Amino acid sequence: MVEHDIVGIKRNRDPDDKEQQFAKRSKKLVNQPPVVDDEGEFVDHSGDEELSEEEEEIAEEEKHTVGLHNLDEVSEPSTDIPGHDAFVNNNDSSGIDEKSFQEDVYQSIFASDPKLQEFLPGSIKESVAMKEEREGSIRVQVVLNDGARESMILLTGLKNVFQKQLPKMPKEYIARLVYDRNHRSLALIRNPNKVIGGICYRPFDAQEFAEIVFCAIASTEQVKGYGSFIMNHLKDYVIDHSNVKHFLTYADNFAIGYFRKQGFTTEITLDKRKWIGYIKDYEGGTIMQCSILPRVKYLAIHEILSIQRNAILKKIKERSTEHVVYPGVNIPKGESIDPYDVPGIEESGWTPEMDMLSNKPRHVPHYREMLYLVEEMRNYTEAWPFLEPVDAEEVADYYEIIKEPMDLTTLEENVKADSYPTLEDFIKDTQKIFDNCKTYNAEDTEYAKCGVKLERFFYEKLRSINKN
Repeated sequence: MVEHDIVGIKRNRDPDDKEQQFAKRSKKLVNQPPVVDDEGEFVDHSGDEELSEEEEEIAEEEKHTVGLHNLDEVSEPSTDIPGHDAFVNNNDSSGIDEKSFQEDVYQSIFASDPKLQEFLPGSIKESVAMKEEREGSIRVQVVLNDGARESMILLTGLKNVFQKQLPKMPKEYIARLVYDRNHRSLALIRNPNKVIGGICYRPFDAQEFAEIVFCAIASTEQVKGYGSFIMNHLKDYVIDHSNVKHFLTYADNFAIGYFRKQGFTTEITLDKRKWIGYIKDYEGGTIMQCSILPRVKYLAIHEILSIQRNAILKKIKERSTEHVVYPGVNIPKGESIDPYDVPGIEESGWTPEMDMLSNKPRHVPHYREMLYLVEEMRNYTEAWPFLEPVDAEEVADYYEIIKEPMDLTTLEENVKADSYPTLEDFIKDTQKIFDNCKTYNAEDTEYAKCGVKLERFFYEKLRSINKN
C-alpha cells in the first residue's frame, strides 16, 4: 500500500485503513457538556457521569491542542474576535419589511456613489435564504472553539451535520478539525439553535488565503439556495475581517459542480510557495481556487449585476434605435418589396450580407452532441483521473510511454474549436483516453478501473444519442 506523508496526514488507497489511521491520531473529545443530536437539537447531558482521572487529563490536554495540521505557533484564542457577531441577526423581525430591506441593501452598497442611483433596478428578487434571514427564521454566525458554552453547542451541531453529510470522511477526523482552535466555522442556524449547515475553514492570513475544510447543508434543507448563501456570507466576512483574498479546497467528484457555481476553478493561480505544505491533501480530490474581489459585496451580487445591466442598456439606447417602435407596413399578399422600404431597416444598419452570415453554420455538424458527451464525462464520478493533462513533474515517464496523450479538458477545447469535422473524429480522440489508460496502468490499479468504467459510460451515452 502506497502512503504519502503530507502535512501530518497520511493518504491511503484503502478508505477503511484511512479511517483507522485518523482514529489513532484523534483523541477522545470529552468534558464538552453541550450535545446536539443528529437532528440538530440541543441536549444537555452535563453532570450525568463523572470523568475518570485519565479522561480529565485528556480533556485538560485538549484545551491546549492547536490541531492536527498546525505549521506554526498559534496564540491563545481570544473570545473577542473581530466580527464574531457580525452575522448574528435579531430574531425579532417586527418592523422589518421587504421595502426597508431593499432600501438597506441599496444604501449599504451604493451610497458612496450617488450617480448609480439612476441605474437601480425596480425590485430585488430575494432568494429563499435571504428572505428567511430577513424575517429572522435563520441566521449565520461565526463560531470557533473559544471555550464558551454557546460555541460548543454550535460546533457540535456543525460536527453532526458534517458527519452525516460526509459519510466517507472519518468521524473522528471531522470532530478533530471542527473543534480545532486553528479553524473557524460559519454556522447556518435555524432559530433558535438548530444548526442546518455551515462551512469549516482555516485562515492563513500571512499567506492571504483560507482553506475550505468542510462545507455541507443538512439533507432536509437542501435545494433552497443555502449553499450559495453561506458561501457568499463567508466571502463577505473574510473581506471585512481578515487578510484572506483566496479560497483553496479539495473537492470530491460530487462537489466540483457546486464549487464551480461559487466561482471556484481548477486553475490554481495562487503562488505555490504560499500554500504547498499548508493545506490538507486528499487523494482523489480535485484542488480548486476562488479569488475574492474586495470591492464586491457578494450577498448583493444580483443587485450589482442588475445595476450593471441597466447601465449598459442605457448606453445602448444612447447609441442605437433598437428601442424605437416603428409603424408596420402593408404588403399585398403574394408581392415582395425592397427590405429597405420597411420602416426602421435602414436605420438599424442592416445589409443583405448579414443574412448570408446568419445562415452560415456556426459550428461543425454534431457540435452539440460532442459537447454534451464531454460534459457528461466530466461530471461522471469515475472521471477524476482524466479531467486534466497528466503532470510530467508528477509522472516523469508518462510522455515517454504515451505518444498521443488526451484528457477531457483538451477534448473539450478541441470540440469548442471545431477541431472535429465528424463525430467519428471525436470518438477516435476520445478513445485515446481509454487506450492510454490501459497502456500505462496495470489492470488492478484504481486508475485502470476508472478508465474501464468511463469507457463503458461514454459508449452508453453515445448509443442513447444515436437512438434519438
